[in-house]
Formats: sequence, C-alpha cells, structure tokens
Amino acid sequence: MTVDSILDELRSRPGDGDLIPIINPVTEEPIAEFTDGGAKAVDEAVGRARASFESAVWHGLPGNERAKIMWRIADLIDQHAGDLAALDSLNTGMNFEQAKSIMGTSAEVFRYYGGWCTKLNGIAHDVQMTGGITGAYSNMHAYTLKEPYGVVGLIFPWNGPVFNAAAKLGPALAAGCSTVVKPAEETPLSAVLLQRILAEAGVPDGVVNLVTGYGHTAGKALTEHPDVDKIAFTGSTEVGKQIIGAAAGNLKRVMLELGGKSPVLIYDDADLEQAIMMAGMGIFIHSGQGCICGSRIFVQRGVYDQVVEGLSMVANGVKLGGPDEEGTLIGPLISEKQLGRVMGFIDDGKENGVEVVTGGHRLDRRGYFVHPTVVTDVDPSMNLYQQEIFGPVVAVMPFDDDDEVVALANNSDYGLAATAWTKDIARAHRLAKRLEAGTVTLNCQMVFDHSMPFGGYKQSGWGHEWGRDGVESYLQTKTVYTQL
Repeated sequence: MTVDSILDELRSRPGDGDLIPIINPVTEEPIAEFTDGGAKAVDEAVGRARASFESAVWHGLPGNERAKIMWRIADLIDQHAGDLAALDSLNTGMNFEQAKSIMGTSAEVFRYYGGWCTKLNGIAHDVQMTGGITGAYSNMHAYTLKEPYGVVGLIFPWNGPVFNAAAKLGPALAAGCSTVVKPAEETPLSAVLLQRILAEAGVPDGVVNLVTGYGHTAGKALTEHPDVDKIAFTGSTEVGKQIIGAAAGNLKRVMLELGGKSPVLIYDDADLEQAIMMAGMGIFIHSGQGCICGSRIFVQRGVYDQVVEGLSMVANGVKLGGPDEEGTLIGPLISEKQLGRVMGFIDDGKENGVEVVTGGHRLDRRGYFVHPTVVTDVDPSMNLYQQEIFGPVVAVMPFDDDDEVVALANNSDYGLAATAWTKDIARAHRLAKRLEAGTVTLNCQMVFDHSMPFGGYKQSGWGHEWGRDGVESYLQTKTVYTQL
C-alpha cells in the first residue's frame, strides 16, 4: 500500500458534486481533493446493497462461514495496521502509536462480532393461552426469528475513522445486513483501504458499499433514501436531530450515538494522583475530540485547589505536535472550522467572566493546535458548561456533598458518560445509580469493552452499540405460530 495509490483511488470515485479538499491539520496544507459523490453515488450504492441483500449472498451464508470471513478481516487489519494507522495519522494528526493501538482494537471488534454470527437465535415457546378468536388453543407452538434489517446506512465521524467504522460494520455484518458506509468528508483515506481489506477477506460484492461526500449532500441522500431500512450514525446531536427528520419518509429505524458533556466527580478521599492524571488525560487526549471526554470536573471543596493545580500541570506537561514529532502525545484539532468553534467557546467564556487558569489560546505554530485549557468560575448557565465543545477545554467546579454534585452533574441535555473518583465504594455505587449517563466509570475513566453495551441517556443518543445489544440493533424480530 502507498498513500499515493489510496489518493488515486479516492480521486477516481464516482461523483458529480463539488471538489472536497482533504487538509492536513498539522500543516494546514492540502493532502488531496476528491469529488463529492452526492445523491447519484448514494443511489447507486443503495442499489448494489439491495441487490446483494435480495440475493442472500451474505445473510444466506451459514453463520460459521460469515464468522470465518470476519476473522479474516481482523487478521488483515492486524497485517495492515501500520498502513491504516499512517493514513489516520496523516488525516487526523493523531499520534501514530495511538492510531496503531486503535487498529488492534478495531481488529478485535470483528473477531468479537464474528463470534456472534453463530449465536443469533430467537426463542421457542409452547402456546399456553386459552380463548381468543378461534376458542381454546391446543397443541400449538410458537417461535421467533431474528432477521437482518436489510440495507443499513452507516455514517462515521472523523475522530477515529477506522475504529468508528469497525464499531458499526462489525455488528451490521454479523447480523447479515448489507451496508452503505459514509465516512466523514474530512477523513476518507483509511476507508478506502478498509474497503480493500473487506474485499480481500471475502466479503461479497455489494455487501459493503463506500460513498464519499459531504454530510449535507451524500449523508442527506443516504438518510432520506426510501430503500434504506436503517441508519446508524455517530456524530453531533444537532445532526442526529436532522437525521430523525430525514428518516421519517419510510420510517426507517435510526440508531444514534451523539454528543456528550461528561461529568467527572472527584471526592476528597480519592487517590488524587491517579484521579488528576486520568481526569486530565480524559479531556486532553486527542485534543478533547472524543464523545466521552470528561469536560466538566466537579471537585470536593477541601481538595479543589489541589486538583485545579494538578490539572493545570497535566495541561502544561503534555507535548502537542504532529505524528512525526518526537515525544508528541496530543495532536491538533481536525480542521480550521473546529478550531474556530473551540476558540469561540473559550472567548465566550472569557467575556462572561470565567478564569482561564492555563491555556485558552492557539499555539504559535502551523496547525490547528489549541493549548489544553483549564477554566474555573464557570456558571451552569454558560455555554462552556452546557454545550459540547469537542476540544481540550475543561471546566472545574467545587462541590460540598452528594446531592449538590449529582444535581450539578445531571444539569445537562447530555447523558453519555460519567465518572466518580472515591475510595468509599458504597458511595461510588450509589452515585452510579443517580448519575444520568449511559456509561458510569468508578475509579477509572475512558473504559469500554466489546461485550458491554454503550449508549446514551437524554440527547446523547438512541440505542446501544457493543455487546449483544449492538448486534441485535441490526436485527428485527418475527414471531411465528404453528398448529401442530
């Protein structure tokens, strides 16, 4: 694999829309440009997906045969981990070693869901009811079938291209669906190589169809398409709401993994050294461009000053730079647009009286780099408190007791993740019940496992990924009654 061959293939993809530039966020220079696929490319891709589904070329295979192909996908991701990581590093500015470790995780997604291919069973039941339209039932049997939805559109974000693709492709393929996949327009490079890997592994033609383009053109056409049975989307809550409206035409199913404003609670009995380091990296890693990043940190008053100082030391101690710069831990924001968004939140906070303890500025160099930022004196009514920034900015606030901090933490339209740091294990589990979040971590942070469901409360999404819930979200249930 060479980057040039990937770029050549991307440039040759079908499309009749505008040229879309791919910008290196480290240098601010163009990598390449490609043509927006638009509605025409989407319609053709949906047609291929529908034909493959109707022919049962994929979902008609025995489960163990699909599993073998998915395990081959995993092996090939491992073999091409360096190439995939190089593409994602180039495209996102992510640290290369971090990107490479994510490839190992992505391979495991396909192995995990490959195991589910032989375990997607319904239930069987001897009918016990009496009465009904035809009188008493006797000698009847009922069972359920788990069937793939059909053609599903999978829309991935830019903050972890291969991983986010695997998170949706793994369960969708295990369920037997045919797919149309659309990566973010900022980060299409690794999607081209991943499609090659899927074909080499033996995924039949038409089962996975890549379309590239803008969200408001190709993405909109995919969500509105009448022959798409389900949409799975990861991205902002704002776009998620638009997708709900677009899906109304044929009432297609919608699964949404949306924004977060995750609270982190640090008590005075916590292991402060660990809590400070993990809370700091839990917001600054990947320049805060993660849906579960802990962007609101609540600290019990007795250790508040100590934690603010510690978080500032973390912010000032990490090196920002490109993937080829030695010692780099954190890369840039993805785009000039995202840079403007993040700086807008910081400037708005300054105008409204927040104290910038450290950071609050763009780095004096090329690239979309923002210094990790710690702010205090934040009021719950402020944008910094309420809205998802998706940048390396954390608001730190004091609290006194459980009731106060739970109310503060839950004062959000979002509910994706939450964390509590305390050595009082009983209190930790009480907090887990009270915090309004789909995932709660106790004395740890930024943790997930393929076997555990992941989803959001409130405006952080609909449905769940990962685990059995993840694969069943791509299946529909049919009930069958039979007179014996």
